[in-house]
Amino acid sequence: VQLQAYGGGMVEAGGSLGLSCVASGRISSISTMDWFRQAPGKQRELVARWHRSLGTSYADFVKGRFTISADNAANTVYLQMNSLKPEDTAVYYCGMYLRTRLGGSYDNYWGQGTHVTVSS
Repeated sequence: VQLQAYGGGMVEAGGSLGLSCVASGRISSISTMDWFRQAPGKQRELVARWHRSLGTSYADFVKGRFTISADNAANTVYLQMNSLKPEDTAVYYCGMYLRTRLGGSYDNYWGQGTHVTVSS
């Protein structure tokens, strides 16, 4: 299984960017799809989560500005980021908790990361 992230780039404060992440390979079912981020010198932190049964959840620092959505049939997760701030600058990673065969165990898979830079 491979996760490929798209989007990112550079934008001015107050602007918007969209990210997407597609999982390919043998996938039976996906339980959660996440976006994490890691700023220089900081730990990786959860930004938003899509859960197959529980819906979506967000870190407080992005609530009202970011929206996570998913196309489960297409094994794709999106992150729409609005009202971006300089402190949103980070490498953004997608992650999925999925299983590759019916009845198998779920494992975590990660994308390669995509850079988001917000200038003031």
